[in-house]
Amino acid sequence: MAKYTPMIEQYLAIKAEVQDAFLFFRLGDFYEMFFDDAVLASRELEITLTGRDGGAEERIPMCGVPYHSAESYIARLVEKGYKVAICEQVENPAEAKGPVRREIVRIVTPGTVMDARLLGETSNNYIVAVVRSGEGYGFAACDISTGELYVTRLEGSFELLLDELNVYSPSEVLGSAALLERIRSGAAAWMKSAVMTPRERDGSSAGGGLSPEGHFSEAQLRSLPEGGRDTLALLMEYLQETQKRSLTHIKHIRVYEPSQYMVMDPFTRRNLELVETVRDRSKKGTLLWLLDKTVTAMGGRLLRRWIEKPLMNRTHIEERLEAVDLLYRQLIVRDELKQSLKEVYDLERLTARIAYGSANARDLVALKASLAQVPKLRQLCETSGSATLAALAARIDPCQDLMASIEEAIVDDPPVSIRDGGMIRAGLNARLDQLREASTNGKQWIAELEKHERERTGIKSLKIGFNKVFGYYIEVTKSNLASLEEGRYERKQTLAGAERFVTPELKEKEALILEAQEGMVDLEYELFIQLRDKLAAHIPRLQQLAELIATVDVYQSLAHVSSANRFTKPEISDEYELLIEQGRHPVVEAVLENGVFIANETRLSKEDGSILLITGPNMAGKSTYMRQVAMIVLMAQIGCFVPAKSARIPIVDRIFTRIGAADDLIGGQSTFMVEMMDIQVMTEKATAKSLVIIDELGRGTSTGEGMAIAQAVIEYLHDQIGCKTLVSTHFHELAHLEESLRELRNYCMAVKESGQQVTFLRKLIRGAASTSYGIYCAQIAGLPSRIIDRSYELLHAFEARGELLQGQLQASAGESGERNEPKPPPQVKESEPVQSGQQEVVQLSLFPIPEEKADKPSRKEAKADKVLEQLRSADLVNMTPMAAMNFLYELKKQLSS
Repeated sequence: MAKYTPMIEQYLAIKAEVQDAFLFFRLGDFYEMFFDDAVLASRELEITLTGRDGGAEERIPMCGVPYHSAESYIARLVEKGYKVAICEQVENPAEAKGPVRREIVRIVTPGTVMDARLLGETSNNYIVAVVRSGEGYGFAACDISTGELYVTRLEGSFELLLDELNVYSPSEVLGSAALLERIRSGAAAWMKSAVMTPRERDGSSAGGGLSPEGHFSEAQLRSLPEGGRDTLALLMEYLQETQKRSLTHIKHIRVYEPSQYMVMDPFTRRNLELVETVRDRSKKGTLLWLLDKTVTAMGGRLLRRWIEKPLMNRTHIEERLEAVDLLYRQLIVRDELKQSLKEVYDLERLTARIAYGSANARDLVALKASLAQVPKLRQLCETSGSATLAALAARIDPCQDLMASIEEAIVDDPPVSIRDGGMIRAGLNARLDQLREASTNGKQWIAELEKHERERTGIKSLKIGFNKVFGYYIEVTKSNLASLEEGRYERKQTLAGAERFVTPELKEKEALILEAQEGMVDLEYELFIQLRDKLAAHIPRLQQLAELIATVDVYQSLAHVSSANRFTKPEISDEYELLIEQGRHPVVEAVLENGVFIANETRLSKEDGSILLITGPNMAGKSTYMRQVAMIVLMAQIGCFVPAKSARIPIVDRIFTRIGAADDLIGGQSTFMVEMMDIQVMTEKATAKSLVIIDELGRGTSTGEGMAIAQAVIEYLHDQIGCKTLVSTHFHELAHLEESLRELRNYCMAVKESGQQVTFLRKLIRGAASTSYGIYCAQIAGLPSRIIDRSYELLHAFEARGELLQGQLQASAGESGERNEPKPPPQVKESEPVQSGQQEVVQLSLFPIPEEKADKPSRKEAKADKVLEQLRSADLVNMTPMAAMNFLYELKKQLSS
């Protein structure tokens, strides 16, 4: 085995502690990396790979980055999903015997980032721990940059865990290797960027981990759900081992029940574009983009959490609505709040940096400026007239004592570094004032000495300077060296065009000045640390204040948006009925550059129909309409006004959406299979209080099978679940379900035809549509005219074939009229599209049919029903006279056969 130098041996010993991380090994002014770390880092960071002798025969690969710019390199590695262990010298080199002692002082991982440059201003950076517990999962999510900590228990299915992970979108997940592998394989593609860190807990805090029992109060620990303590221990031990500090800002555990919030699966969140768009995953064009008029970073993060987790408690929703309503009507109060909030910095992250020990003097000045606004904010809330805001104001602690401490100690414009001095006010400390006076006097003495030496030597260009290596010096150009008095000046440094000297007097004064300066810097640093530690003792006060100010910011934001966009206050109900008058899609309306958004009505109830079967042409607005209903419900349950003339919104426990094509090619799933998997989740999880939205149900397979599945799904939602449902389909043949399903109603999107011109009116009207205008949509999309013309030729041919098949089926039915049992539906080839004339082909339900609907009608009644159904679905307006005569003839023949 090769023998390495003591320094390399030290490196290898420390590297063994962090095999899964880059080791930034401090050597002088650089962080160095060796061996495989160096090879990989040189590639990822695009820096030069070199080598050095390490005592072995081969040269050791090596690369490094300057310590003063290391943060940017660390940020790049963490963004790529790597971990970085920072190893510092923890011993004075002058006192070291052998290699200077080094230790890992922190491990930076994607879930433990504190650097503001890596953190989204209005989004959290969560690390999540998950532990299997009985029939459920313990779940803990923490953002160490703000100190937020959430703990819950997820009972039942694994999908519920995936839903909760999607809410937090963690950058790092802790758990057993088996559980993490299952999460990785089951998680949505857009959440798979999270780093999975296998982590088992043996029930102890060995290895320096942090025990929950030693960090949280016993009352907090007793409030944890089953499995919560183990999950919390897993999380806190990992944070302690990576951060190497006390984490005093993570003290408040927010325990919640999943049933407190509306549940939305990842597909629903994605389809509704709540916080990012489907196309490019950007904020613009989302509900968050529309509603976010917050002026503080913490307000922006809180609004995002509200959108991600709509409330289920009617009282809490109405409290939010009451505050928004007051600010909606009180423009002056709203604007005054907004102006004061603009002066408030990110209190959550400022507080976390204070507790973390990384806050500098400028952070404390920002805290002081923020606290200066609190009395006015509190007074505005107290006198607003809102019971919700008044109750919030009563909980606000202005923390003016902390503001006074900062004002007394820190200058208004301190430097960035706390190691350079210049941040403590005069008068705070007598010893510091003495050192400053000595330093000032010494510098004045230096200036006078320079003047005296110029007069003495007659060299006008003579100057006295200072650098960290040589200290103070007298610099004389070489052309003037003859003017210097021999024996008085001691040469210190030779330059290209000058010489530098010192004198006994300068040496003596230099020692006094440097001692004063060094003492000043050390004392200022000590005083600053004392102040920061004093503030750290009040972290809970500052965190509660930050939370309350963020809430006020969200209220003013929702009120501002509601006022600007003519939203109205919804009525929250415990009943079943959902009633929306002149509802609009808030985001689509906001981005419309020309034209007016067409409002639509929605009524879902047991009396008026809980299922709307929506047919109509492509591009007529079916998808937008269905999305807007879901949006309005969600907005109401976060406590926001809604885009409607009026709205009566029941509490909805889950929203399901199946909208648009979505292949999972990597997972080997087709569009149709993904749709069916979504439908399976709906049918398993939906309750009578859920809202289900399915766009283009049954597409992706043959026409016959697609209609069969669509009808069976609709029947199941109607008969077995009874939830509020919006279904759009191109299968106009399904319109007959209105006759057999008591709570289903046919609706369509209105279309105006004028010759060859078709106008989509975007208006939802009662009744079923007769065509999809697919070829017309292809035409306006710009397909070549030859394709369009050929499409119409083929369509007419398919219709003629359908009429022929219709006649054959009727003739076949007439020949077997003596038989009492009904014939099974004929098999329709995939190559032969089913046309509107084939409505007598009844699809079999995939789900059990209730007994009361299984009675067989007589042959004569069935024949009459078929004729009536064909009459109802006939598009008489668009029929030519000849087609109408043929249609009547066929109906008469059916009745007489």
